[in-house]
Amino acid sequence: MKKIGSILRIVLPLGLGIFLVWYVFSKLTPSDVEDIKQSFRSANYWWIGLSLLLGLLSHMSRAWRWKYTLKPINYYPKFYNSFFSVMIAYLVNLAIPRLGEVTRCTVMSRYENMKFNKLLGTVIAERVADLMILLSFMTVTLILQFDNVKHLLEGTFVETIMTNPVPLAATVIAGLAAAWLGLRLLRISQNNFIIKIRSFIEDVIEGLKSILTMKDRWLFILHTVLIWILYFGMFWVGFYSIPGLSDVPFEGVLAGFVLGGISIAATNGGIGAYPLAIQAILLLYNVDSNTGLAFGWIIWTAQTIMILLIGGASFILMPVLNKKKADELNTSHFE
Repeated sequence: MKKIGSILRIVLPLGLGIFLVWYVFSKLTPSDVEDIKQSFRSANYWWIGLSLLLGLLSHMSRAWRWKYTLKPINYYPKFYNSFFSVMIAYLVNLAIPRLGEVTRCTVMSRYENMKFNKLLGTVIAERVADLMILLSFMTVTLILQFDNVKHLLEGTFVETIMTNPVPLAATVIAGLAAAWLGLRLLRISQNNFIIKIRSFIEDVIEGLKSILTMKDRWLFILHTVLIWILYFGMFWVGFYSIPGLSDVPFEGVLAGFVLGGISIAATNGGIGAYPLAIQAILLLYNVDSNTGLAFGWIIWTAQTIMILLIGGASFILMPVLNKKKADELNTSHFE
């Protein structure tokens, strides 16, 4: 059963992505296809190159930021191992969503002789910080798009909940009760399996605490903000690659950035879903449907190629460089 669940977690997002690609292109007329091809031909790829450079800098900042959460638990990895681990994580996420961070900790644990559970705790701490920034982007987007959001919510599920809140309240109470019982069991049980889970969680918590105890927490925060500024810049400069898109207002760019980011979680690396999300947002700002779809595919393709190339190179270089370092240490030991 567990194996089936693992297979489904891989197959379903990929299947959804492939279906979306097929569905969208099956609806296009020959004229639509020609319009999209023309957008690809006329795009200014210097802007796309700048977009990728900003993306690469954000990944490097993420790799450097990881070092700050590791210092309080006395781990001092080499920067290139941190960077390679981050890029390998992005590469793995293209194939198997959400497995990347586990792989990131696994390879770092292997080549830097660190404990996996503690590494995972620091990565979770990073994700908490990233989530706070993403929620800030979403909040600003909702404020700027308040009229559109209000229109979408009228007469929908939210209104139904407000008129009949009993089922929601019952669900919340049942969920809280189940969580309380689970925590009690985890705390007092002497079952070997539960003890292992408890030990694992304690290691993860130690990693989480590192974000509060680190001396360099302000540098950590600075890198967190920088990462997301670079992410947004990577997306924004892409609008200058296709004529007419530079006229899209700031709130439109911001909405596209947020929805595009969310769509990446829906399928493997956003395949199929990301271009559709960008197209849907740009339609709100009177951008031609085919132009919006082409832009989404250009941005997605460029980012994916970068991850494939640098992530693939990281898979090759990481064992090579670490073997070289080990050989140097062995040689110096016998001299």
